[in-house]
Formats: sequence, structure tokens, C-alpha cells
Amino acid sequence: MTDQPEEVRRLVEAIEALEAIEDDAEAARAATAVLDEWPNYHAQLRELRQRRVQALKAKGQTWKQIADEALGGVHPTRAQQIATGKRGTKRPKADEAE
Repeated sequence: MTDQPEEVRRLVEAIEALEAIEDDAEAARAATAVLDEWPNYHAQLRELRQRRVQALKAKGQTWKQIADEALGGVHPTRAQQIATGKRGTKRPKADEAE
């Protein structure tokens, strides 16, 4: 975890702090509160990543450079998909999950 950005480290530490809550009910409430807010943050993070990938492409980087350097080794096609807002196939869209 040492080579991750500070912001990622702080997020992981926050999750570990939830795990460290001794009272089961309090820990469950705290985890529920985070999960209730997570869909908004998840969408915000996806949009942030999309905008930044688009900005890198606009600055002249190739899809391979973006895929390798900014996105940690995904396939260049996936970098293009991220730029257009296409979701991966790991999870269905919210309206499909119901």
C-alpha cells in the first residue's frame, strides 16, 4: 500500500477504522451509513476518472499510454471505453440489478 496515492491510503484507513469499531451495533450503523452514501461517491469517482482520461487524450497521449500509465495496465480499448463512459461488465447497471 506504500506506493498508492495518499488519498487512496486515507480511504483504506477509514475503512479499517470502521472495522476497528468494537461495538457491533455501532460498527453496523457506521458501515450502513457509508454504504448508503456509496452510490453517489461511486458515480462521482467514475465521472472524475472519465474526465481525467479525456483530458489526457486531449493532451495527446495515446490510448496505450493512458491505459498503462494512468489506469494501471488496463487494455487500451478499456481506456477508450472509460473515456466514453462505458461501464465494464462486472456489475449490471442499477436499473438492471432490480
